[in-house]
Amino acid sequence: MKIHFDKEYLSELYYTGKCSDRKHWFQPIVARNYVKRIITLAEAPNVESLYVLNSLNYEVLSGNKAGISSIRIDSKYRLEFVVTETKEPVIIICNILDITKHYK
Repeated sequence: MKIHFDKEYLSELYYTGKCSDRKHWFQPIVARNYVKRIITLAEAPNVESLYVLNSLNYEVLSGNKAGISSIRIDSKYRLEFVVTETKEPVIIICNILDITKHYK
């Protein structure tokens, strides 16, 4: 899948492993797991291939986050994203939205 970052701090966290602003600071293990999850998404040929990786806990959210998908970064954080498919040629774009606490 082709990856796009919705927010600058998500891109910065992926490419540098840390964020320059304190608001979006994450522990190093969370940052490393985030990078691993982005690589997993980039290497996935389609969304269906995420279902078989049980450690991701892939799910499509409902309620006020309907249409947004998520995978687990760790037991506390999840990565929220939207997957869009275009028809000619078939390109799957994964728009990374946010890192959120799983249990708020």
